[in-house]
Formats: sequence, structure tokens, C-alpha cells
Amino acid sequence: MVKLNKIYTRTGDDGTTGLVDGTRRAKHDPRMIAIGEVDELNSAIGLAIVALDDAGARDLARIQNDLFDLGADIATPLGEVGGKDFTPSEMVLRIVPAQVAWLEEAIDRANADLPALTSFILPGGSEAVARVHLARAIARRAERATTALAAVEPVNPAALGYLNRLSDYLFVLARAIAAIGAGDVKWVPGANR
Repeated sequence: MVKLNKIYTRTGDDGTTGLVDGTRRAKHDPRMIAIGEVDELNSAIGLAIVALDDAGARDLARIQNDLFDLGADIATPLGEVGGKDFTPSEMVLRIVPAQVAWLEEAIDRANADLPALTSFILPGGSEAVARVHLARAIARRAERATTALAAVEPVNPAALGYLNRLSDYLFVLARAIAAIGAGDVKWVPGANR
């Protein structure tokens, strides 16, 4: 259980921040950038939730919780506290393959009744669709930041898979929401030449 009595500590005034293992990193370190992008993604999903009905909001609330798990995973590099591999433990929180599998099942459920794509689609049509597409774009940015981290330090493969599936889920969710209304807003190549 997390307990925060004091919000400011002044320890970051030197441009560093602490990780789960107690080490400190520059706030512009690739690990910190990835954590920040996941945090922004979680906030964008929160913004989408307020525009959705109960069913869509319920799945996104679950995803928000998973994103805190993901942030904790990224904030725990391999080492003494992080262990020798990405196996979770009582002291180490990791994204696990079951969380990725849940996203895949959610994608399949949401996509089952959608018509096949005949064009790229534009991120709009309703406020809810636009908010979910914004979260999708931020998910892609979080994925890019996390893969950039993985190029220089080990990252849990399940965490990378989760981010990749999440952007797919958000795309399909946006289409499912659009289908309830007027449908996808299709891109028309060269329409304004």
C-alpha cells in the first residue's frame, strides 16, 4: 500500500528523481521519459473515460490501473531490487503476459462486429471518439519512448507488448464508439487539392 504524507520532498530540485531501487536518474533520462509518457497516457485515458458510457469506461478504468503497474515496472530497473529477470515478486511489480492477453481479448471483442476498414480514418466524429484517438496517439508516443529505453537498457518484454496492444485497443475502441453514431470519418486522399 502506498502512503504519501508529504507531496514535495525537494530531492528533485537538482534535476534528478528516484527510482524504485533507490537510485536517482536525471529527469530527462530515457527511463524517466518513458515513465512520464505512460503517466500522460493515463491522464488522456482519464479524459476519455468522462466521455464514455459505463462499459467503455469500465475497461478503460482497468487499463488505467494497469498503466500504474506499467509505470512501476519501468521505474524498477533490473538489479538488486528489480531482480535478475522480469519475474514479478512481492517486492517487484511487473506487467505480466495475462495483462497483454486481456487486451488482445478486448480487442477481439470490440472488433468482432465492426465493418472491415476500407480507408484510413480521421480521429474525430464525436468528442468521445476524438478523446480515445488522442489517447491512442499518446499510447504510441509512450511506446516509442519505452522502446527507446529498451535500446539502451533492459525493459520487460510484456511491458512493451502491453503498450503495443493498448494502442491497437484504443483504435478499435474509437471505431466501436463511432459505429454507435455516424460511423468512421474516412480519409479521402487528395480531397482538397
